[in-house]
Amino acid sequence: MSLDAARFVYLDWAATAPLCAEAARAMQPFLEPGAANLALGANPNSLHSPGRAAFAALEQARSQLARALGARRPDEVVLTSGATEADNAALVGLAHAVRARRHADASEVRVAVSAIEHDAVLAPARRLAAEGFDVVEVRPDRAGFVSPEALAAALGDDGHAGVASVQAANSEVGSIQPVAELARAAHAAGALFHTDAVQALGKAAVDVTAWGADAASFSAHKVGGPKGVGALYLKARTPFEAQLLGGGQEGARRSGTQNPCGAAGFAAACRAAVDALATEAPRQRALRDALYARLCAFPGVAPAVAVPAGSERFLPNVVNVLVEGMESQTMILRLDALGFCVSGGSACSSHSLAPSHVLTALGIAADAAQGALRVSLGRDTSEADVEAFVEAFGKCLDWK
Repeated sequence: MSLDAARFVYLDWAATAPLCAEAARAMQPFLEPGAANLALGANPNSLHSPGRAAFAALEQARSQLARALGARRPDEVVLTSGATEADNAALVGLAHAVRARRHADASEVRVAVSAIEHDAVLAPARRLAAEGFDVVEVRPDRAGFVSPEALAAALGDDGHAGVASVQAANSEVGSIQPVAELARAAHAAGALFHTDAVQALGKAAVDVTAWGADAASFSAHKVGGPKGVGALYLKARTPFEAQLLGGGQEGARRSGTQNPCGAAGFAAACRAAVDALATEAPRQRALRDALYARLCAFPGVAPAVAVPAGSERFLPNVVNVLVEGMESQTMILRLDALGFCVSGGSACSSHSLAPSHVLTALGIAADAAQGALRVSLGRDTSEADVEAFVEAFGKCLDWK
């Protein structure tokens, strides 16, 4: 399928960020064809010189990622195929390890997850429930925040608390959770704490050590790196049962031949996003606030959650509005025809006709949630893009 990308204004950065120049440059040396590829393209687990060169490049990328994420040690970063694998490994690997360490039945290990997690957390939580683990959901408030008190209540005080998982930032409404406070609440109850930090990285402050997290998940393509690469932060000495078995790579925590090229692209994109945060966050926040004001001036359009102008409690790049009498799919296709790329929520659920589980968990009626439109901004989004989108949005509403 050929596509004239120049005719589109891309406003779906929360789904994926276009590959950034920094990542492309970092990956280029790994992509030389034929014999030239041996300079960096060998198996990083091989003992010969090309293998050692690939291993050195892999470890350099790991060290760069560790610094960007706030990890104390490079070996706390486990490279994965993406955040979905990292989330699955964290939930299942931590829960199984806690059960084994306690010599307990699954029913005696409680796993608490927030009701607005990505499906990459909710699906393995359902698997754990099917295995007999005591899985509970924590409800957020109407604005999309999970309180430490609510998490503590869900974990209980009967000694069964095992694992808690609450995302750092929500991809649909942008709420940024008080991760450090949640981690403290989980630890006070006796549970390990995991956070899906995919959307927070590059848009908000991320420091896994300051958070006190035992585990955290990240994805390269959300910050302009390549798809198919992610990372699971595992704090040193955190009990963990590997889910991918085989050759024992990644310290026996994730078997499989690593991807030095992807890791280099991930590290470069991550570094670029973190370095730009101080300037990009306020710039995008101003665009976010302007977009909320302009869109909600149309009759029948309201914010999915109340985001005060200038608020740093919400991601600077996410706008989510509810359009009365319209369906997300209809608006997305109309805007696509006008040259604008947006979404109705998480891209992983874009083919589902069901209302967003995030919005319904916030107490939004299913009919209203069917009319949700998410606009997400990035480093290339300009004021002119926002102005053009507002004009197109008005045409979308008046479509005959």
